[in-house]
Amino acid sequence: MIRLFHVSDVHFGAEDKAALAWFGDAVRREQPDAIVMTGDLTMRARAAEFEAAAEWLEGLGRPVTVEVGNHDLPLYNLFARFVRPYKRYRRLERMIERPLEIDGVAIVPLKTTARFQFRWDWSKGYVGDRALSRTLELIGKVPDGHLIFIAAHHPLIDVGTKSSGETRGGSAALDAVAAAGANAVLSGHVHDPFDIPYRTGTGRLRMVGAGTLSIRTRDDPPSFNEIRIENGAFETIARKMGAADEPVTVG
Repeated sequence: MIRLFHVSDVHFGAEDKAALAWFGDAVRREQPDAIVMTGDLTMRARAAEFEAAAEWLEGLGRPVTVEVGNHDLPLYNLFARFVRPYKRYRRLERMIERPLEIDGVAIVPLKTTARFQFRWDWSKGYVGDRALSRTLELIGKVPDGHLIFIAAHHPLIDVGTKSSGETRGGSAALDAVAAAGANAVLSGHVHDPFDIPYRTGTGRLRMVGAGTLSIRTRDDPPSFNEIRIENGAFETIARKMGAADEPVTVG
């Protein structure tokens, strides 16, 4: 059995230190095959926050892929946002949007953040043509028979959680990755876990969201997802700090 730990929205600068310790203990004790981090490592994209995030990720000692979240782009420094938005990521470069392949499972990145959008709220999701083309190209290189997980920060469509992604281009992207053979889209942003089926004209995939390890919780306590993969199928377990683990129901 392959086990992935899907974690999101740690928000260094507003992190829950007890939740980080709880997650780290689980990693050291159980040694998952990989960790998928779906964005918002930081709260305000400050250098000290990225340094703390890098030290934390490196200390986990497992293969990691990291997506960029909206909180990981400078908000108030517009020069940095437009000209050098990823400068503070340098220590994490080898992990950023890193495709992973583990024993018949492929994890493929999809960028859902943008430096600028034609709307007031730049925290919402956006899938551009270039980002989608890169993801589809990577899917095309995955060997036949592999399960394919797309890693993104924003849910591609909203799923009824308290927070929303309002991802522009997300519905078309979801249809495109499903048609290309993806089995699931892993995301964060909304701070509550979910696992919801999505049907298209060409097949079905699942939208899987992770909670948060920050103090910025919504309906659920700090949590992460454990994804168990066996015999070409997978299940999602929402592991919640201070509460019983919960299989996330798929309809």
